[in-house]
Amino acid sequence: MRRFRRHQPLHQRLAEEADLAARLADPGRPPSLAAETPGWDGEPRGEPGIHGVPRARRWDAVATAESPLLRGDTVHFVSLADRTLLVEEDEPDDGVSPLADAVDALLSPPYRAEAVRRTETAWAVGASRIEVAEVRGLTGDDAELAVTRQGRALQVDGRTVLGRAPALERLGAALGAEYVVRGRRLDGDLWEVEATAL
Repeated sequence: MRRFRRHQPLHQRLAEEADLAARLADPGRPPSLAAETPGWDGEPRGEPGIHGVPRARRWDAVATAESPLLRGDTVHFVSLADRTLLVEEDEPDDGVSPLADAVDALLSPPYRAEAVRRTETAWAVGASRIEVAEVRGLTGDDAELAVTRQGRALQVDGRTVLGRAPALERLGAALGAEYVVRGRRLDGDLWEVEATAL
């Protein structure tokens, strides 16, 4: 009669060895980051694709379009509710319109989009919904308003300012007593805004 010892399955041995090697390289590292719960802000933590941790979705719509008039290899633009296009690069309006038309078939404006050249005339376009608000009285390009039990803080272009931003306050107050509202100037008094309850 032959004697043999049962070994641990290969996949378990490899997983344990990989984690051991990682812990030896970084002793302060927790045993495994793969299946951690989401963070306080809802962001998934861990390694996407491992043990059910979802990859964060970047686009609300993806389309392809033909546009022979564009010169660069990437184009960034915002489409407003009235279908006005705000293009970051110096590109002809007639060149960007086909990209926006392709996205409009899938997603109603306002949205922010990024297009990447695939061939001489073919482009791939990804777009994400945004909220746009009219914000008056702020002189910078980036703003953040935080309201907590401890008080209110308004920063414009990274500097704390003493003024108020009623439009940002209304957006945040709709979510509750404590909130953060971030804004980025699009054009004139039009801002792309994002409000989050705390």
